[in-house]
Amino acid sequence: MSIKQMTMENIDPSLVFNRTRRLVGGAAMDALSRARVIIFGVGGVGSWTAEALARTGVGHITIVDADRVSATNINRQSEADLSTVGEVKVEAMRRQILMVAPGIDVSALEMEYTEATAGSFDFEDYDFVIDAIDSLAAKALLLRNATAARRPAVFSSMGAALKLDPTKISVAEFWKVQGCPLAAALRRKFKKSGEFPRRKFRCVYSPELLPNLGEVSGKDSAMGFNKVAVNGSLCHVTAIFGMTLAGLVVERIVAPAYV
Repeated sequence: MSIKQMTMENIDPSLVFNRTRRLVGGAAMDALSRARVIIFGVGGVGSWTAEALARTGVGHITIVDADRVSATNINRQSEADLSTVGEVKVEAMRRQILMVAPGIDVSALEMEYTEATAGSFDFEDYDFVIDAIDSLAAKALLLRNATAARRPAVFSSMGAALKLDPTKISVAEFWKVQGCPLAAALRRKFKKSGEFPRRKFRCVYSPELLPNLGEVSGKDSAMGFNKVAVNGSLCHVTAIFGMTLAGLVVERIVAPAYV
């Protein structure tokens, strides 16, 4: 029997989260299973956030992305491999999550977050909102709207491209992020519009900024979805960004067990 043929019918389901339960205990596991998380963007950062949350036992995950898997995604995105090129990203990611734990409630929404679609989301339905969007306009809109809701904790990824050193990746409140061009651009956009996030939120970022050195050949589909540039990025960096976002969620849920 191949790994892909395995289901919860032929393995003991209690083993999937055995090591998580050993560390955090039953009450925290129950809290994880009840948690509702929505992730906007399942690319180099958000895909690893989704996978880490699923492997930890978060019970309800919604993933939002309008893109399809391309060959250029394979170097850094969890759901991207030779077999998924051309697939809708959220569907490939949903299938991967269910291969980890079929009992998880996964909603896959193939859509962009824009002024036209923002009304489709009620953030009061979620405990956590994760921003892993590349588009500056969509990112600003999401952060304003998500922080206007009372219920969810909001965590955001700043720019993860053009970086090499994982030890420089940090977490800070948005207005205290330093050395990140994306954070600076967001702050300028908020100040210019006069519309600001309604409350504080924490970000994963790195002040490192390297130049692109390589020449690029072939058509790159990543130029869609309002991106103004495509920069080089590496799996160990984007994955740490994504795992750190997942860690912020998990810490918030399980920390009371250690108090």
